[in-house]
Amino acid sequence: MSRHRVKALSYDEDDFEDDGYDSPDPEEQEFLEQCTAEVLQQLRSGEPSVTATREEVQESLWHYYNDIEKSVNYLRSKKAKEVKKKPAPAPTPKAKGTTGPSPDDVVLNAQSSAKGMKSKQPASKSTGDKKPQGDLASGMSNLAVEEKVNIKSKNLDVLSEYRNSKRKKAMNFAVIGHVDAGKSTLMGRLLADLKAIDQRTLDKYRREAEKIGKGSFALAWVLDQGTEERARGVTIDIATNKFETEKTVFTIVDAPGHRDFVPNMIAGASQADFAVLVIDSSIGNFESGLKGQTKEHALLVRSMGVQRIIIAVNKMDSVQWDKERFEEIEQQVSSFLTTAGFQAKSISFVPCSGISGDNVTRRSEDPNVSWYQGRTLVDELETTEPNSHALEKPLRMTIGDVFRGSVQNPLSISGRLDAGSLQMGDQILTMPSGEKATIRSLEVDGEPSDWAVAGQNVVLNLVNIDPIHLRSGDVICRPSSPISNITTFTTKVLAFDHLMPSMVDIHRGRLHVPGRISKLVATLDKGSGAVVKKRPKVIAPGTVARIEVEMDRAVPLEAPTRIVLRAGGDTVAAGLLE
Repeated sequence: MSRHRVKALSYDEDDFEDDGYDSPDPEEQEFLEQCTAEVLQQLRSGEPSVTATREEVQESLWHYYNDIEKSVNYLRSKKAKEVKKKPAPAPTPKAKGTTGPSPDDVVLNAQSSAKGMKSKQPASKSTGDKKPQGDLASGMSNLAVEEKVNIKSKNLDVLSEYRNSKRKKAMNFAVIGHVDAGKSTLMGRLLADLKAIDQRTLDKYRREAEKIGKGSFALAWVLDQGTEERARGVTIDIATNKFETEKTVFTIVDAPGHRDFVPNMIAGASQADFAVLVIDSSIGNFESGLKGQTKEHALLVRSMGVQRIIIAVNKMDSVQWDKERFEEIEQQVSSFLTTAGFQAKSISFVPCSGISGDNVTRRSEDPNVSWYQGRTLVDELETTEPNSHALEKPLRMTIGDVFRGSVQNPLSISGRLDAGSLQMGDQILTMPSGEKATIRSLEVDGEPSDWAVAGQNVVLNLVNIDPIHLRSGDVICRPSSPISNITTFTTKVLAFDHLMPSMVDIHRGRLHVPGRISKLVATLDKGSGAVVKKRPKVIAPGTVARIEVEMDRAVPLEAPTRIVLRAGGDTVAAGLLE
């Protein structure tokens, strides 16, 4: 099983005002030790053999962002220069009572030997207390990483390779629903029954859950890996898991249900081909969920372009598999979903139980559910056809996560290709920074590959770029067909709440930026799109309208990107850029 948790990287002013130092993260420390050992081994085994202290190695690794190859080359160069360096001149006489060189001599000697710098003569006394600006500027220029890594491309015809490949079809689906509907438990059961997680790991989760009195949460922990998630019993960030059936490779995008984490749910929905809406069928919980996030999540996934939705009516064992209860839920939810824009043929219902596993991967043997003769949940997944993807359009990929991939790949990004294709050795452009990078290697759905196309989940291992230029929500494109950074746009939206010129947050996948509705252009007819009223003073809920939006900073956006507008913790509108 391949598992990768996507982190939401966001920064605010508080991040830069902390005067203290955090204690070292154990994983970071372990990673640093691995890199240190690797560099020391390469220095010793090379010709000629070079000796360096751990401190020198770790300083070099810090400077080169744990790039082993660059650190080894730098240390070899430094040691070679130290060997060739002429003997130091005899020390000048010191005033009586002094021992060793003066502080000024220490600084100048350090400057002359650091990273191969040429010796500088001390400034004359007539310069007073002025700092040696030339030395400082030269020192800073030596800190720049100028060395470029050349990666040879195989110059493949990626689209031909894709058409000739015999890979299984691949699809992402978002798991959505109200908090406590049992989404993580249901998906944990699916993975366990399909043997996508080994029994030993599952037993470990059960022991850990029982130890803190939450034995029923063991299956949910397959997806909820965070300490806070386990303590609170709710999903906070997006988690992804991969599993395979005979025909398809599926990636589960488990999205948070709690209203506090709707932005993370939006990010998850933006990666999905279809959605699984999980509903708690127990008395009272279905009704409260329908008033809560159930409707909002369904509206959001439809607004993000999802057309196919499977409704898993969960916890049916808690109502003794009551057929009338199932039909009541089916009628109410179907009515709402068709109003929200889903076609009846794209909606399916499955009565199931995540705890017992009934109707998840196997048909229930409970006599109380003999009335249901439809498909199991996994059968419904398999009958879903993948969306078509823009393979021949310019490359576009939204960064989901920036991380250290491995010792050999210290800088990696992950995400899903929205359009186009790429291969190892390609030069890419990151926006909004405008910085270029080279793809050293890549993975598709957790497996090494030479190429990737739109619709696939990828990890790109990059070189020739500083990590400060990469953030979640940034867009990858080609230098020859870049995406533009914009500060204003016109969009056609469906209003979920009353709209008027006001402050809003603009969301597109992992990207979210503050801004404002600057102008209400017109209300539109839902069917034809014709203008109904120009320059309305307010837009009522359920109305389709054209509005103008301004953002606080330039971000990479282009038509027909789908965006969501939120304000005060609620989703107020969603639509398409024009």
